[in-house]
Amino acid sequence: MANGEDRCCLKEVLVTFQSCLNDQQEILMDPYIAGWKGLVRFLNVLGTIFSFVSKDAVAKIQIMENYRSGDQKAEYLTLHSMVKYELASNLVDLKKPGDQLPSGCRTILRLHRALRWLQLFLEGLRTSSEDSSTSALCTEAYNASLANYHPWIIRKTSLLAFYVLPARNTFLEYMNVGTPADAVAMLEEALPSIAKVYNVTEALYAQHNLLDIP
Repeated sequence: MANGEDRCCLKEVLVTFQSCLNDQQEILMDPYIAGWKGLVRFLNVLGTIFSFVSKDAVAKIQIMENYRSGDQKAEYLTLHSMVKYELASNLVDLKKPGDQLPSGCRTILRLHRALRWLQLFLEGLRTSSEDSSTSALCTEAYNASLANYHPWIIRKTSLLAFYVLPARNTFLEYMNVGTPADAVAMLEEALPSIAKVYNVTEALYAQHNLLDIP
């Protein structure tokens, strides 16, 4: 999978998500995008196994960066300001995808769903025993999250790819924070921030009936 030079320290990536929330418990867009860029680097370190997530995430990140550098960039300072602006401006296609550039709300929703899968997978790695199957943990997390939104062919391909994942301790070492025990400790410290970002996003989207944007 990865050599020493290519490795990405997952702790640095997850810590980025700790800076996503401001004092009003709103999600800041720039740290959120930065966190996802780091997650993509980590997924790429693992090879092509997770390319079905990383390639899509790269496209979504680019869309959000364009919004953050565009004429209305101030409206995309936080996730909350984006939702308020796009709904008020009728920029969100609630029934079917339009021909125009995907809205920020739709784009973030796709990243939000993928974040749930990563959260569940990493939490499974943290709480599992040393002899647990990484493949089984990843499959369980996928079936509880992204699989609900993927067509059959992607589900089939993804589940087959998970079978080549390395053993749990080897996978933990790819996080580049030390021993497997060090990785578990890091996850215990960092995952609550991921969960907080996910939960705030989930509540905001539920409040505005945005969780099923096509």
